[in-house]
Amino acid sequence: MKTSAVLLKPSFKDYLWGGTRLRTEYGKKCDLDKIAESWELSAHKDGESVIASGEYAGLKLSEYIEKCGREILGKRGAAFDKFPILIKFIDAQDNLSIQVHPSDEYALKNEGEYGKTEVWYVLSSQEGASLYYGFKTKITADEYRRRIADNTLTETLNKVDAKKGDVFFVKPGTVHAIGAGLMICEIQQNSNTTYRVYDYDRRGTDGKPRELHIEKAVAVSNTTPISDSENYHEIKEYDGYKTRLIASCKYFTSEKIDVSDRVTLKLDTESFKSVIVTEGSAVIELNGEKTDIKKGDSIFVPSQESDMTIVGECELILSYV
Repeated sequence: MKTSAVLLKPSFKDYLWGGTRLRTEYGKKCDLDKIAESWELSAHKDGESVIASGEYAGLKLSEYIEKCGREILGKRGAAFDKFPILIKFIDAQDNLSIQVHPSDEYALKNEGEYGKTEVWYVLSSQEGASLYYGFKTKITADEYRRRIADNTLTETLNKVDAKKGDVFFVKPGTVHAIGAGLMICEIQQNSNTTYRVYDYDRRGTDGKPRELHIEKAVAVSNTTPISDSENYHEIKEYDGYKTRLIASCKYFTSEKIDVSDRVTLKLDTESFKSVIVTEGSAVIELNGEKTDIKKGDSIFVPSQESDMTIVGECELILSYV
């Protein structure tokens, strides 16, 4: 069955560390003062994308899938009991809390949903911006708890300068935090399970310290330093476009594609495709239909045997299972 690509409207989050760049630079429209995150591809109960074009406009992504049938997810996509991927834009005007995500095994046992493997692609970086990515040296569980209590945890963490184009693959158990001044595209498992380890003693909107999940965090954290060798992938150049593999795991594969003229992508019945436009504008041509796309847009492409051509000058992130 050959079907059209559809535009998605995101779900928005106004966490206290968020900014306004998703509105001013990415054209996001919502009533929130701060837009910390826009969930661009999401069938999660905590914030679903909504179909914004075509005959199914107005349906939540999960409703659209139910209406069209799970075959639009492809064989690999439909093999998961829940929609497998969640993709976000993140605007960090301030530092995010230091946090960690559990494995599938731990999360299913303790939270009733899957754990979280994720990858960050840095869209832009203000001067001096950095993030935390694992530990500098191995620490014990007792030292871990003590350093949270005496506000010295950051002294043990691996602080990394981050710039546009950097990639960080965050496995479950990796203690991490996005720093102020970073704009990130995050591709992750379809999960919202996060354990907050440390939050700089900040107060929430209610004036109270934000909740920490220290014992769960200690239970799931990898306190051994990790290698960042997975954070670089070579660029391959073709006529009219170039590609770079961002990440590949059992939950998702993501590629960065820079289109200078046009690219034709082979669609298949193995997986749906997600297209996130990070710069520029173009036209998607699929099954005789044309869809205009621009910076900030999210497009869902049902699984099918067909060719999809993107014509224009743009940068995009292509994700699939």
